Amino acid sequence: MVYPTLDIVIRNVGWKKYVISLLLCLVASTAIAAKSAMPMKLEQSVCGIKEPIYFWLWSTAAGRPNSKRLSGLGGVVDLSFTTQDGRRLRGYKLRANKTFPEQTEPARGFLLVMQGNAILADQILGEYRAYAHLGYDVYIYDYRGYGRSNGKRRLKAIVNDIKEILTSLIAQAYEKRLVYAMSLGGVFLLNALNADMQLDKIIIDSTPSRLSDYGCPIEYDPIENLPDDCSNILLLSSA
Repeated sequence: MVYPTLDIVIRNVGWKKYVISLLLCLVASTAIAAKSAMPMKLEQSVCGIKEPIYFWLWSTAAGRPNSKRLSGLGGVVDLSFTTQDGRRLRGYKLRANKTFPEQTEPARGFLLVMQGNAILADQILGEYRAYAHLGYDVYIYDYRGYGRSNGKRRLKAIVNDIKEILTSLIAQAYEKRLVYAMSLGGVFLLNALNADMQLDKIIIDSTPSRLSDYGCPIEYDPIENLPDDCSNILLLSSA
């Protein structure tokens, strides 16, 4: 087989079309490379070698997901959320049910629950039935790499996941926006918050003030990420 030389191609299709095609191929290949590199960039450790070890220990302690824990719990919706880097996060929504078992009016708002470092969504969803009875949709996701969610368990990546989930919930135009974050969940939340996220009430329960003592960059310290206006935040701690 004889392949055409470059000058023959240019004479046949024209040099302008050839250059445009070449540029389009270059742009497409660059975009593909950037997209494939995004998960690797997000899932890099920022706290050194300890980070993947600790996350492995915590996720192992959390155990395996078990949907049987939700049996008898009405109004449960199985959720799937795809992140910008292509990871699939799984979780549940407990539908607002003021008129249980049939909801005939829209939810008053949402409650996003962010669990501790060794807890899965199906283990604690039932504990928030009272909020569903008060008219709130309750959302809980397994963190990246935990339970039914895929991807590597990394601080930077999970913080980014929380940003995306919060942005998605806020875009749904709920009247009230509540967040309850416990332990490591509070670390993720405070690192994910920004001024555009207008949340009505936030409860941060038993969250450490610093991670830099464990080798993480100081910019990930929760105390460094408290917003200027904390009037909507309740901090809970034990002596």
